[in-house]
Amino acid sequence: MFEDGKTKRKIKKPRRSETNFLPDIPDEDTFTSLEEDRKTLLMEFKKVNPNNKIIDAAMANTYALRRKEIVDDEPLVSMVKSRWPALFSERQILAEFSRLMSTDLLSSFFGGLDEYLPRFLDLFRKKDHIAELQDIVRWLDAHDSNQNKRTAVLLGMPHFLREEPSSFLKTCEPTDPVEDTLKGTSVGILIVSEEIGRYVVPIETNDICLVLEEQLAVMNISDIPKAFGLMMGLMYALNVDYPKHLKYTFEVMQKLFLNVGGCSCSSRVNGLRNRLLYIKL
Repeated sequence: MFEDGKTKRKIKKPRRSETNFLPDIPDEDTFTSLEEDRKTLLMEFKKVNPNNKIIDAAMANTYALRRKEIVDDEPLVSMVKSRWPALFSERQILAEFSRLMSTDLLSSFFGGLDEYLPRFLDLFRKKDHIAELQDIVRWLDAHDSNQNKRTAVLLGMPHFLREEPSSFLKTCEPTDPVEDTLKGTSVGILIVSEEIGRYVVPIETNDICLVLEEQLAVMNISDIPKAFGLMMGLMYALNVDYPKHLKYTFEVMQKLFLNVGGCSCSSRVNGLRNRLLYIKL
């Protein structure tokens, strides 16, 4: 895909406060040698019982090659998945985010989210004219736990911010054709459950998946809050733009929960942050 050697490239700058956005190929490596490493990685990943230590080391070693492909070539997600399938596992999403941002994805995300949980829920309860928020609050009252509080805030946030999440958050039953459900979904989370329609949020799920370009990108996620966190990590790893119809929701997750680039916020998110900081509980 690339010419061998150290070719000069046009400069592309980080867009979301990445600390290791586009590293140079290490002096001891070339595109050819890293491409051979990638092929070895691919063979290991396809084994019935792959060795995670080998995959971890190979993914770390080929980071510069992978970033050059993703940032410079802007390939389709399907192309990235065919060349770097390991990147679409929970383990490697976390590792790639750590390489890119020099921080732990889920501990940062949940730490920031938990800090604001009670304040968000207080604001939700006051928005009695937003039916979707009140449905979520009533569901939480009947199924109260810290995990469900996280879920309630993440699902309610787009409604609070006056955004439309229907094309992002998708649901289906196990027998539904997944292809039909995902039509038109460029970025999204799919919840598969036999309880669709019984609750605002299914209590039991068969699967939770990340969706990119109308395709299942990551499957077998244990819960909805983790799915949101991994989605943030995957979008950073793939250099994917936030969906325009949820730009404020993703800005909140980046700048308030992950605390990345929070010094510069849109007026809407800055106003929300001020309300969250000064609300009396």
